[in-house]
Amino acid sequence: MDLQDYFSLVFSDYTLRTITLGTAILGAVTGMLGSFAVLRKQSLLGDAISHAALPGIAIAFLITGAKESNILLLGALISGLIGTFWIRGIITKTHLKSDTALGLILSVFFGFGMLLLTFIQKQPNANQAGLDKYLFGQAATLVESDVWLMTIVTSICLVVMLLFWKEFKLLLFDADYTKTLGFNTKFIDILITSFIVLAIVLGLQTVGVVLMSAMLLAPAAAARQWTNKLSVMVFLAALFGAFSGVFGTAISASQNNLSTGPVIVLVAGVFVIISFIFSPSRGLLFKQIRVIKNRRDLHLHKTLSFMYRIAETHENISHPHAIKILNNFHGYTRGTLQKLVDKNYVTIDGTMWSLTEEGFKTAANLYNQLTKQNE
Repeated sequence: MDLQDYFSLVFSDYTLRTITLGTAILGAVTGMLGSFAVLRKQSLLGDAISHAALPGIAIAFLITGAKESNILLLGALISGLIGTFWIRGIITKTHLKSDTALGLILSVFFGFGMLLLTFIQKQPNANQAGLDKYLFGQAATLVESDVWLMTIVTSICLVVMLLFWKEFKLLLFDADYTKTLGFNTKFIDILITSFIVLAIVLGLQTVGVVLMSAMLLAPAAAARQWTNKLSVMVFLAALFGAFSGVFGTAISASQNNLSTGPVIVLVAGVFVIISFIFSPSRGLLFKQIRVIKNRRDLHLHKTLSFMYRIAETHENISHPHAIKILNNFHGYTRGTLQKLVDKNYVTIDGTMWSLTEEGFKTAANLYNQLTKQNE
């Protein structure tokens, strides 16, 4: 099945429609909440939470003995929240920094989860577990109830975000000022973190423990390159995440034996690369263009400054002696000289060029500004 067939079947085929809607909603909610994680410089938080959720999945299966996705995700949610609050406790109660706490919880919880998975494989009912699918995800297991659950959680996130938008924004950019205004910063912080945990847990079935952090961070990192406004960044991150889910699912469905989760992450990575290169304000391409422009402007300013130093020592700037000195100057390029002509700062007569009255005034202003800066 090629991409054209996929998009023609996505509205009529139940499985394709369910998977596409699920991955799109997941991408939107993780991109939206990932914006807060990126701006709070907690990029490793998603990785730590997703790995911390693994033992919860295993313990939920050991308790119930059945592979019920909602129960497994509930166990993942509880385990993820425990890991998150342990991270907060380590940071606040010890002298360890946040990256150390994140790495510690990530490795300990993930190691414990892998130990439990090994233990489960030796149990009589291990053949019905299939818990290893939560490591890398399996989008094909999504059903309509999962999509409805994602939709409800996303709607709740939107409502809470709109209700606490001012508080979230203040906490992101100035936590101390938020405290002075009387807001409960601890409650707001826990609220944001809890929704991030919830979004990550929802994505474990689709993307998996290992790749879930990329789904959280990649759309937000791409959106950050295009704007300095929080609301626009959150919207763009949700949009990039949704498109990553749709296109990743489409590419995966068009090829045989191609896992959906990794493809979605790769598509999100493409959005990041495009944003890093082509965004107008921070993109590498436009940065290079600005560097080249500034370099050309520097040549122009150097040439004008030299002209002014020569012209100010001669009463008549059109005197042949002054023109001879100007034409013996080799600190300009032909491109720079042509720009000066286009601006009517310089006139050319054959191979000889001289400064105009307008060019003299501009050069004088530039020279005075440089002199003040050097002082």
